[in-house]
Amino acid sequence: MSILQKKTKEEKIFDTLRTAVPAAQQAAGYADTLREILQQPATWQGTFDLLRSTAVRQQVALALAAQPGHVVLTGSGSSIYIGECLAPLLQGGLGIPVQAIAAGNLLTHWRSVLPPGPGLLISLARSGDSPESGGVVSLLLERAPAWRHLVITCNANGKLATHYRDEPRVSVLVLDERTNDRSLVMTSSFTNLLLGGTALLQGTPAAPAAGAISAAAADAQHLFDTHADAIAALAQRNFTSAVYLGSGAAFGAAREGALKMLEMTGGQVVTMAETFLGLRHGPMSFVHPQTVIVAMLSPDPAVRRYECDLLRELSRKQLGLAKLVIGTEVPADVLAPQDLGIVTRTVDAGAEVAAVLDGVVAAQLLAFFRCLQLGAKPDTPSEGVLTRVVEDFAIHGAAP
Repeated sequence: MSILQKKTKEEKIFDTLRTAVPAAQQAAGYADTLREILQQPATWQGTFDLLRSTAVRQQVALALAAQPGHVVLTGSGSSIYIGECLAPLLQGGLGIPVQAIAAGNLLTHWRSVLPPGPGLLISLARSGDSPESGGVVSLLLERAPAWRHLVITCNANGKLATHYRDEPRVSVLVLDERTNDRSLVMTSSFTNLLLGGTALLQGTPAAPAAGAISAAAADAQHLFDTHADAIAALAQRNFTSAVYLGSGAAFGAAREGALKMLEMTGGQVVTMAETFLGLRHGPMSFVHPQTVIVAMLSPDPAVRRYECDLLRELSRKQLGLAKLVIGTEVPADVLAPQDLGIVTRTVDAGAEVAAVLDGVVAAQLLAFFRCLQLGAKPDTPSEGVLTRVVEDFAIHGAAP
C-alpha cells in the first residue's frame, strides 16, 4: 500500500506529508524533493532580487559587450528544457536569434549546429559537474574563439563555476545555494535557472516585472495550499501515460513536465510532450483511456483560443482519462467533470515567465504524488539507473 493510499478521505494528504517529522519524510524518501518544491516561491523572489544586483548586471553587460549575432542556450536533460523555455523569451526581448541546442549535440556536432560567431553561449546547469557541460565550454573556447560564454549554475563549487575563473571569455552567475537541489530530480533548480536566464532581459521592456514574479510566487503558494490535494487525488487515478501540452515558452515546460513524470515513476508512466496544435498531427493517437493530459495555457488570449479549441476537441472525442489545465483563464467548457482546472492571476510584464513557472510547479506536484502512489521514493527514483549527476564518460576529441 502506498503512502497516499494510507490516508483517509477526511485527511488533507498534502498537509500530512509536509508536516510529517523530518525523520518520517526521510524514511519515506521524499524529504528533499518536497522541501525543494515548496521552497520555490521564496527562492524565486531571491533570484529576482539577485538579477537586479549591480554584480549580476555587470556580468551580463560583459557577456553582451561583444554584441553577439546569436545566442545559444545549452544544457542536458532538464537544463536544455530550461533553454527551450528561455529561447523565445530572449529572442523577443533582445531582437537577435536565440536557440536552444543540447550540450550533447554541441559536443558531437558543433560544426554543423553552432551558428556563425560572434555569439554568446549560455550554459545552464544545476551542479555544473556533468561531463558534457565542461566538455562543450572547453571545446568551443578552443574551436570557436569568437564565442563568449555565460554560465548560470546553482553550484558555486561545480566545475563550470570554478574551472574557467581565469578565462576572460567566460562569465559566471551563481544562484543561491538552496537552489542546488539535493534530490535526484530537478525542481527548484529548474525554475530558478529559468528565472536566472531572464537576467539578459534586465534593462529591456521585456524584463519580467517585480509584480509578475510576486504574482507567480503567490499563485504557487496558493496551489500548494488549495489545489495540492486535488492533484494528489488525480495522481491516484489509474493512468499509465501522460501528455503534456504547451505553446511557445511553455513547450519547454511541457517537456520538463513529461520528464519529471517519467523520472519519478521510473518509466511506469509513459509520457509525451507536444504543442497544442502539434497534437493533432499524429500524436493524438497516443491519448488513450488511461492517459492524463496536462495543459499549460498561454496568458496570451489569441494563443489561448487555439489551445482551448484543442482541449474542446479532446473532450468531444472523449480522449483521455482526465485533464489538468492551468492558466490565467480556464474556460468552463474545456473542463469535463473529471478534470481539474487551476486559475492563476493575470499579470503584464513577465506574464509568460510567470505562467511557465506555475505550470512547471503543477507538473512537479503531479509527478511527486504519482511517484508516492506507485510506492516509489521521489528523492531517489529509478535507483541504480539514474544518478543525480551523470557519471563521468570519455570526452573524445572533435574534428577541427
